[in-house]
Amino acid sequence: MTSGHREEQAPAGPGKGGGGRQGLRLWFSPAGLRNEGDTPDYRFSLANERTFLAWLRTALALVGGGFAVDQFLPDLRWGARVGLALALLGAGVLCALRAVDHWVRCERAMRRGEDLPVSRFPALLGLAVAVVALAMVAVVLFGWEG
Repeated sequence: MTSGHREEQAPAGPGKGGGGRQGLRLWFSPAGLRNEGDTPDYRFSLANERTFLAWLRTALALVGGGFAVDQFLPDLRWGARVGLALALLGAGVLCALRAVDHWVRCERAMRRGEDLPVSRFPALLGLAVAVVALAMVAVVLFGWEG
């Protein structure tokens, strides 16, 4: 996975994979990643970037779904419509933020030769989407007029 001589690395900061302030700084200054570890095989970095883009596509789909629920279901009771729309929009925001955080954490782990970070986020996102989908099934089956 890596080439060249590996030197001792400073602690990653709070949390696994180097989260915290330094991880957040790397969101906006990814060139700082070059100061850590060795350059990984480009195939792995490009796969990490493709995963990042997939998370962004998911975020955009969730945001689009949130707008669609709000704009195209005007007859749905206000609370249900806004609740579903906000759930989808919030999931989209979290998904976009998670995308860049996960990209940085994976890139750092690969450069350091560490295990890739694990997260509960995919399971939580899946549960949130399932809850919204079940609510939409109820709307389809029972109508949306309050």
